[in-house]
Amino acid sequence: MTDGKDAPRATENRSTTPASDVFRTYISSGWAERPAPATSERPVAARAAERRGRLSALYPGVRLVLPAGPAKQRTNDTDYPYRAHSAFAHLTGWGADTVPGSVLVLEPAADAHVATLYFREGAGRDSDEFYANPEIGEFWTGPRPSLGSVAADLGLATAGLDAVDAVFAALEADGTVETLIVREADRALTDRLDGIRLLAGPNEDVDPARDEQLARDLSELRLVKDTWEIAEMRRAVAATQQGFDDVIGDLPAIVAHPRGERLVEGTFNRRARAEGNTVGYDTIAASGPHACILHWTRNDGPVVPGDLILIDAGVELDSYYTADITRTLPVSGVFTDVQRRVYEAVREAADAAFAIVRPGIRFREIHAAAMQVIAQKTAEWGLLPVSAEESLAPDAGYHRRYMVHGTSHHLGLDVHDCGQARREMYMDGVVAAGMVFTIEPGLYFQPDDLTVPAEYRGIGVRIEDNILVTADGAENLSAGIPRTADAVEEWMRGR
Repeated sequence: MTDGKDAPRATENRSTTPASDVFRTYISSGWAERPAPATSERPVAARAAERRGRLSALYPGVRLVLPAGPAKQRTNDTDYPYRAHSAFAHLTGWGADTVPGSVLVLEPAADAHVATLYFREGAGRDSDEFYANPEIGEFWTGPRPSLGSVAADLGLATAGLDAVDAVFAALEADGTVETLIVREADRALTDRLDGIRLLAGPNEDVDPARDEQLARDLSELRLVKDTWEIAEMRRAVAATQQGFDDVIGDLPAIVAHPRGERLVEGTFNRRARAEGNTVGYDTIAASGPHACILHWTRNDGPVVPGDLILIDAGVELDSYYTADITRTLPVSGVFTDVQRRVYEAVREAADAAFAIVRPGIRFREIHAAAMQVIAQKTAEWGLLPVSAEESLAPDAGYHRRYMVHGTSHHLGLDVHDCGQARREMYMDGVVAAGMVFTIEPGLYFQPDDLTVPAEYRGIGVRIEDNILVTADGAENLSAGIPRTADAVEEWMRGR
């Protein structure tokens, strides 16, 4: 590589990087020796090895390619903040410090797999790459870890990224070892593998079914969290609580700004960056009627006293584990009678769902428990054309007009974790100790909904908690964040 020319998006047309031999000689000399980093195996390394062992047992004799994924272009020569693929993070223990483009390969051996982590080290100062390549140069992006330090840190064999070529070359020379890949993680590697498959097999389209099976199994490996993961979830919830406290503390400035929702988002994101990696998903800061838009992330409206503001937010730690919590707050600090009525109905639905959680129930029963309360309350208020019992019939569902979303989803490395698991393992699956998921009922009365009295229109309420299934029941990990209407009002007074 010379002067950044091998960088895929090097801006050669506007480069002013010095290129004289005198400069190259001068910039390559006069650097102090760097002490070797003190490294010890991080606590998650042993857990990650156990996870790889479980995956290995599912695929004897099969080569498994699990990319972290490349950086993703945002615009021209700038990228989005980097995040490794969750399956890669789960099996390596690498999180926010992952080197972009890394690849984990599980090579089949006699009775298991040999795992090797391939990544690109930092460029040495005997190369002009360290100052001239804006994508990987140390002057631009900072130093990268060495193969040895990562091997010690993660308890994994490591090799340079160039050595991945040897894996694919072996496939091209002898395709007798079945090779599967996480297709969505790295499009270039997936296309390369598909090309090899086409040349090796019949002249027909590549069938991704086996790759999809791998993605499914990787999701299902995460359905039950180990003790290390549960500890991370507790930390993510605690950081998220701080973020909610910050927002309440900033309410005077938020209310004063014409786009106060943006200030809510910014305040929470500041805490997420301070305590973790970033937010686990785009923060929903939905004030007034915006709270009726389930995935409102534009966050460009005012926050007006007298309205409610629905805040759905979570801190993602450096390990990538994230919380996902919603609280609905009265901007003035006190609920009106109608707001309180709706809020407490949603809270009652959440409590009813939580009350049935224990090992052995079906996951779908959680939603059913919440829906019973939603149907009862909306019928009681005269909003339904039939009784609650009639509305709950499979061919009815009048009450779902006011809550069209589900009540629960699994949570962990992804905010909607385990999303590629089979329905019989997820929605129809049996709840087990160690699972972590949300309970998040809501009621949303659109501002133009003529089926409800005017006093309800424009009110949106959701309460979302993060639930850990225990050996004999469940624990609400986010119970420390005020939930009842009285507690919310006291919380706001205290801030």
